[in-house]
Amino acid sequence: MHRTATALTLILTAGSAMAEPLWDKHLTNPTAYIPSQCYTNTLDEAGNAYNPCFTCHVDARAPNYIVGDEDLQTEYAFPRAALKNPWTNLFVDRSAAIAAVSDAEIDAYVARSNYFDADGTITLARKLANPPANWDEDGDGAWAGYIPDCHFNFDAEGFDHAPDGTPTGWRAFAYVPLPGGFWPTNGSTDDVLIRLAEPFRTDETGAYDPEIYKVNLAITEALIQRADVAIDPVDETRLGVDLDKDGTLGTADHIAYDWMPIDGRFMSWVGAAKGEKLAAGLFPLGTEFLHTVRYIDVSSGAVSMAPRIKEVRYGIKSKWQTYADLEQGGLAEVKERAAFPDRIDIFDGGLETGIANGTGWRYQAFIEDAAGDLRPQSFEETVFCIGCHGGVSVTDDAAYAFPRKLPSQTAHARGWYHWTQKSLAGTPEPMRADGQRELLTYLQENGAGDEFRNNAEIIARFIAADGSVDPQAAAELEQDISTLLFPSPERARTLNKAYREIVLEQSYVRGRDAVAMPAANVHREVEQNQPTGIVTPVRAARW
Repeated sequence: MHRTATALTLILTAGSAMAEPLWDKHLTNPTAYIPSQCYTNTLDEAGNAYNPCFTCHVDARAPNYIVGDEDLQTEYAFPRAALKNPWTNLFVDRSAAIAAVSDAEIDAYVARSNYFDADGTITLARKLANPPANWDEDGDGAWAGYIPDCHFNFDAEGFDHAPDGTPTGWRAFAYVPLPGGFWPTNGSTDDVLIRLAEPFRTDETGAYDPEIYKVNLAITEALIQRADVAIDPVDETRLGVDLDKDGTLGTADHIAYDWMPIDGRFMSWVGAAKGEKLAAGLFPLGTEFLHTVRYIDVSSGAVSMAPRIKEVRYGIKSKWQTYADLEQGGLAEVKERAAFPDRIDIFDGGLETGIANGTGWRYQAFIEDAAGDLRPQSFEETVFCIGCHGGVSVTDDAAYAFPRKLPSQTAHARGWYHWTQKSLAGTPEPMRADGQRELLTYLQENGAGDEFRNNAEIIARFIAADGSVDPQAAAELEQDISTLLFPSPERARTLNKAYREIVLEQSYVRGRDAVAMPAANVHREVEQNQPTGIVTPVRAARW
């Protein structure tokens, strides 16, 4: 490594700092749940308004009872404690530090796995079997939270398996990343996996049944997407459920979405889960999500997921809430914000148990320490995750990726595969419900490829001098979204280097955005309810 003495001091200092307990609930940033993107300056010097805000803040779809969220497109509705931008890493010039790191060095760094030991053991699982004292919140010598158990060893249908062939229950799915900061061109590759609770994976005797599991996952997909879902043909007689709603038990090739049938023949889970609670727009109790955020590997010349992981994020639906419960909670929050606009959110949970989002989910995560090994996120670092997964209108049951899963009718492997099995390259652009192209609409509304309008590469490639989208680039995008979502090797390496500086500093509480130069289109401070300059909100059209 070609590191300076200053960088080495940072490593040692950060490493010793992390010996402090990670469960301290004192927040240096009391509004850590408000993400950096919300501080975007949407006006340019000429007074032109750009709108990246509509990707998150829209007219919500029930049972997401966020009321009036689309108003956040038009004003900075922050509590007083959040008026000064706490994400100061956005304003750091990292160009000198980036220049000091060679391409070979950063390529070697991102190519080294920090998830597996050399023998294939999951490193975190080994460490969590005997957690260090500063990880052990209750001091009992055991880790009470999620222990990583995915081996990223997928079969042709996206199911993960342990080295001995045992299914872990995790299943990978392909999806179109949410427009903006989640695109690889803006700093990270990622994946998302789902796992339903054991009864959804077994027959009535408790034996694992892959067909039952696939059917229950397809039912989940139908409930979240509110649409029919294509499946491989199954024998309804064996399962005892009329999946296609044709009035007979025969062979079904799709799950018919019919949440409130007039004839009273309601949808049902199959196998041991038959009789479990089921509702449109909600995941079943016990659903888990696993989300890894990774560096960008371009060593082969193509963009791919790096073996090195930035974050392992985990969520579990630990409490069932009815529509009435969710609506009551949403209305209570609206009332509180109206009566007490400066009151900040308070979070229930801990380092080992995760943090509750208020709608039945608990989240926890692991992140790189200064040496590049994964450690549990501190309490404050996890609060950062809750804002997006706890009160944003674009989500379905707090989820972003699964509602955006590639369609079962047309996608490779019905959309059940991992990015290591098939790249995002070649994926056609999705359409909005209003018939408009989703990514083209984002470019037209935002005039850029990220919230901060900081991605000069996308602007040069897609945005003409008059602010319109280049027709040739738009035509290529329609057939292959990677033309927009993937960075050049030069940009990928620059962002890898920029993020690694944050790792060395362990300065996540000041922001995690990979920014090489200070972000220009970001407010350092705003006034309460300051207008954004966006006059007419973009309405939801994904559904």
